[in-house]
Amino acid sequence: MNLTNTFTLLSVTTTLLSPSHAFTTIQQYKSPSLRTYHHILSVSSAENAKTAVDLAKEFEETEPSIIDASTKSAVGGAKLGQAEVVLVGCGAPNRGMGWYHAVQMLEGRCPSASLDYIIEPWFLGPGSEGPGGPEFNTWADETSSKYSTQFLTSVTDLPEPKQPRVALISGRTADNPKLLRECIEAGCKCIYLEKPGAPTVKELQGMKEEAEKAGIEVLMGYNKNVCKYVRKTREFAETVPGSHVTFVSNNAYENTPESLGECFERNAEGMLKNMAIHELALLVSFYDVTVENIESVTADKEFSSMQTLPGPSGKEFTDFDKIKFTIKTKTGKVVSVAADRCGGTDSYATVTDANGEEVFRYWMPDDEDKETVKELQAQYPTAMPYFFTQDPDYVTVKERVAKHTVTGEEAEGVATIGIAVETLRVAEYLTPTLMDQLK
Repeated sequence: MNLTNTFTLLSVTTTLLSPSHAFTTIQQYKSPSLRTYHHILSVSSAENAKTAVDLAKEFEETEPSIIDASTKSAVGGAKLGQAEVVLVGCGAPNRGMGWYHAVQMLEGRCPSASLDYIIEPWFLGPGSEGPGGPEFNTWADETSSKYSTQFLTSVTDLPEPKQPRVALISGRTADNPKLLRECIEAGCKCIYLEKPGAPTVKELQGMKEEAEKAGIEVLMGYNKNVCKYVRKTREFAETVPGSHVTFVSNNAYENTPESLGECFERNAEGMLKNMAIHELALLVSFYDVTVENIESVTADKEFSSMQTLPGPSGKEFTDFDKIKFTIKTKTGKVVSVAADRCGGTDSYATVTDANGEEVFRYWMPDDEDKETVKELQAQYPTAMPYFFTQDPDYVTVKERVAKHTVTGEEAEGVATIGIAVETLRVAEYLTPTLMDQLK
């Protein structure tokens, strides 16, 4: 790779890490867009270099208890007992889910995770001067300076891992098959893949097979699988004979054609593959819902609404702005889901008894978590509201995945890519079925 054709090098130092490891640190360079970032390039000897497998074995037995307060910061790279996290697809500050993942790790809230690299091809490339670009690059400069996090435009630019590496892929769904392949080649021991994982079942199944062939575990960002309100609702329902559970998911978009049209275009995979995919994952994980096991699905026509609206590009998109349906399985389980793009910021679940009377309701956030939400709203007043209501669950999933990457300990409750494949199959089955019922 001829760096002189791409970058203006300002200063270079070489630090000898061991007889077989040397890293050349480019302290500062100017990219073509004249933004400044800190990067590290690995120039280890191919003959003696450690592989990702070597590194994983070396740190597999590390106990998180050895991490002291000083190592729980992401500053300066992953320490012993931490996973080296690569965030792929950050998005705009206050808007992108990847950005909020980054904030949580940079603040040290996931002690087993050190956010060492952020891959953002759009805002560090063609989108640097467009909407959100200047804000992202200002945040990138501040983050690089404060935490030594390195910003790159491609996964292929990553150096060799120094600690067990996990990739958190939070980019465009359509890019995920390519990104997963690149992350495997970049020495990742584990991959955290944001929902739904891929645009189609075929692509996600192919990703699953590719990861299995490489011996790489892929875990999913279905945070509601570990939510307090889900656990408490399921536990209560088990105590009620003939109980029926309904999971309700809300977003806080404005109920206008402009707002919903932008939402439909940005989430073009559709509501059931996007907003409500978390609820479908719950059904697959806990209620035996599979395409083959669905006996019937019935839309609540009084609640549900489907619209065709133009997005910012002028192209029209048809999707649900709200949907409610009940699934009955061939094994006798019955469960309902409701989702409303304009329903507010809170999600909840209800339990009704055999007579249809509601006997239990648990909210997310609950009273305990609402104080945290207020604090986060004050700290990040322009961020997406749903970040805060689900804040503790995002932390839980990332910490369990990072800890699993380092120690091999089971990531309890975290959905696998196998669950994700079946969830996407269910979404693809339900979407046309429910649309037909609402016509």
